[in-house]
Amino acid sequence: MRALVVLGATLAVVCTAVFFPSVLRGKDLLWGKTEKSHVISILEESKLMVDNAIYNTMKRNLNKREIVSPSQLLSFSKLPEPTSQAVSRAAEIMEASVQAMKRRGYLKLKRAQPPTDILSEDLLNTIANMSGCLPYMLPPKCPHTCLANKYRLITGACNNRDHPRWGASNTALARWLPPTYEDGISEPRGWNPHFLYNGFPLPPVREVTRQVIQVSNEAVTEDDQYSDLLVVWGQYIDHDIVLTPQSTSRAAFGGGADCQLTCQNQSPCFPIQLPADASLTSGPACLPFYRSSAACGTGTQGAFFGNLSTANPRQQMNGFTSFLDASTVYGSSPASEKQLRNWTSAEGLLRVNTRHQDAGRAYLPFVSPPAPWACAPEPGADPAARAPCFLAGDGRASEVPSLAAVHTLWLREHNRLAAALKALNAHWSADTAYQEARKVVGALHQIITMRDYVPRILGPEAFRQHVGPYTGYEPTVDPTVSNVFSTAAFRFGHATVHPLVRRLDARFQEHPALPRLWLRDAFFSPWRLLGEGGLDPLLRGLLARPAKLQVQDQLMNEELTERLFVLGNSGTLDLASLNLQRGRDHGLPGYNEWREFCGLPRLETRANLSTAIANRGVADRLMDLYKHPDNIDVWLGGLAENFLPRARTGPLFACIIGKQMKALRDGDRFWWENHHVFTEAQRRELERHSLSRVICDNTGLPRVPADAFHVGSFPQDFESCENIPGMNLEVWREAFPQEDVCSFPDRVDDGDFVLCEESGQRVLVYSCHHGFELQGQEHITCTPQGWDFQPPVCKDINECQDVRHPPCHPSARCKNTKGGFRCECTDPYVLGEDGRTCVDSGRLPKASLVSLVLGALLVGGLAGLTWMVICRW
Repeated sequence: MRALVVLGATLAVVCTAVFFPSVLRGKDLLWGKTEKSHVISILEESKLMVDNAIYNTMKRNLNKREIVSPSQLLSFSKLPEPTSQAVSRAAEIMEASVQAMKRRGYLKLKRAQPPTDILSEDLLNTIANMSGCLPYMLPPKCPHTCLANKYRLITGACNNRDHPRWGASNTALARWLPPTYEDGISEPRGWNPHFLYNGFPLPPVREVTRQVIQVSNEAVTEDDQYSDLLVVWGQYIDHDIVLTPQSTSRAAFGGGADCQLTCQNQSPCFPIQLPADASLTSGPACLPFYRSSAACGTGTQGAFFGNLSTANPRQQMNGFTSFLDASTVYGSSPASEKQLRNWTSAEGLLRVNTRHQDAGRAYLPFVSPPAPWACAPEPGADPAARAPCFLAGDGRASEVPSLAAVHTLWLREHNRLAAALKALNAHWSADTAYQEARKVVGALHQIITMRDYVPRILGPEAFRQHVGPYTGYEPTVDPTVSNVFSTAAFRFGHATVHPLVRRLDARFQEHPALPRLWLRDAFFSPWRLLGEGGLDPLLRGLLARPAKLQVQDQLMNEELTERLFVLGNSGTLDLASLNLQRGRDHGLPGYNEWREFCGLPRLETRANLSTAIANRGVADRLMDLYKHPDNIDVWLGGLAENFLPRARTGPLFACIIGKQMKALRDGDRFWWENHHVFTEAQRRELERHSLSRVICDNTGLPRVPADAFHVGSFPQDFESCENIPGMNLEVWREAFPQEDVCSFPDRVDDGDFVLCEESGQRVLVYSCHHGFELQGQEHITCTPQGWDFQPPVCKDINECQDVRHPPCHPSARCKNTKGGFRCECTDPYVLGEDGRTCVDSGRLPKASLVSLVLGALLVGGLAGLTWMVICRW
């Protein structure tokens, strides 16, 4: 069986190499057909190499499913949805192709020589298209119906009509300063051990953690102002606006080394070296680390698309939309939205868990196969078993119970709003109810974040300086999340994570049946929500217990630096070292470069550093490790700064976070305060709403603090939910059009319609569910004679017919299904966690087992017959 798969893949490569030259005939400026064929062959070999690396990784995961390491858990939780996976895979194929061309002499690049002098435009397009990158490098096609101003696209594309990729999912993070890669293009800071910065090598990140960042669980100072919910909201919002996918492969492209085991820098492996005397386990002398995926056409691939003297260096991708749009609830692609919606609901509801309820209230649904079962099982189950994780708009929802609780709140809030809005407007289609509820939920995310959260983080003075009042949509402002914000500044919240999960009873006291938990006992454990009291005890703990205070010599506790994502005896990870290594992977310039960017004075000496970091011991340890202030990693430098007045960040992070939040607000055409998004009456009602009201409406808590982020004592600081104001949804009531000439048509199968107005006329805009395509007129207009066109129909797309970019790996068989497709494997192969590749299960085929059983029966029968004959004879 294995030989047949390999033979089939080889034949596919050969056939493709023969076929594509006949397709790609055209002008041949500098390359002959032979050279084209060679380059195409290299691209096909690179596809095979990348897919083999992915295949081998999934096979190891399958064979070792009972031993899920922390790095695997991190990878599973950040597993990108199918579109992001496709972009990452395409970029890796392109990168591997470039390396192969350079090795074979087809691509001889010089820093002063534009690649377009080497490769024809025809071949450039061939390379981009065959790798799969081209569709993700071109501007998206923007709709021009009246819905273009009513609802944002799920991908975030076309928010800015002149720059439709700004803020869209699966595009590169923004660069506010050029990256500082060691080769100028792609190699991370610290990649080459002998590379010097200001005359010194960068210190190993694990050593920085041990000497500057780490503190024991007991040495935690608690915040006297803010509740644990403030911390969870920051993490939740971070997951709304950014997900940087890791490499889709978990093995080095060239030699195939396993990134779980190797301690060599061999892309995509960039392991975290451990001090010789301080290995965390008896295993390798390093912690696994996978580089972030490169965006298509950047880094080494950028050799094709720009002059290397000013090259398009490696950029990292954001798998989510940059906007504050509740991607955590709805996803950032049509494929993820398809999984999350309840398509049979006439009210536009989201899917809920069908196996469990929380006192009659909904839980998040579980992920469906082939997604890996990566969460901890319920007590009493086989310790080697794995349970499904929760399904939400973001795959990290199950990391800790508090994060899962906030995700669950917003699932319930959407369904509450959608049902109420549909009850007010019986004429609305299911899609209208869904989109209107989604629009409200997105607005509430924006309000809670910008009105209640960001001012507390920056402090009032810095908020006025860097954010200021809203003055309207600015189409020249790029809202794309920046690399330094997502990789460094907004990770300040890791220093505010408390090592304990606190659950409280109805009197907000320690729960006798639900004791405090160390974080290590709560990672990836949905069963703790399902079987230990539901949301209410957790939310009481988040509201009435303080956050950890970020103190300069108490930055991160041991639960995060020694026991991150531990399940059983599966090893460990170190979040602080991951953050430092990620900043180096992304080529972020050093601490002083960012201070200068923000208009802050550079700190050139030990004495200068002490002015920004009051704790002299911390400042001295930083200088002893880094030798020069310019060398300090920006995440750590910003984290260690003195707080601004009434803030929870120092001046550098206040600048970066404030600049980013202002861009997210001012560059968003669908920001809730923009005049065309909501009516004036609706904006007034939205302003009345709060996170406390959301908790009242979706849990069993009868009393909550008026300010959910301010830590208070029960009962004096708590208000009855009857006194917590909320929205009056009556302002969303629409008058049903009474004229008979244009009555609403029947609902279209596998699609829906939304009503809007264009030039004073009523228009129905039709759309199909993911996996279907529209046939007929997309929008029909009401005229005095009735609708000007017949409603369109939605036809199933046969994804299996896509020869150029087949949805399944060659090892699998593609079967078209209604609204989708299914990759199928031949026994004993099973589908891997990417849903498209067949992985050897390591067991005998069922047919072989049947043959063995029949053979055993035959041999036994013959033996019995022989015995009977001999005995009788």
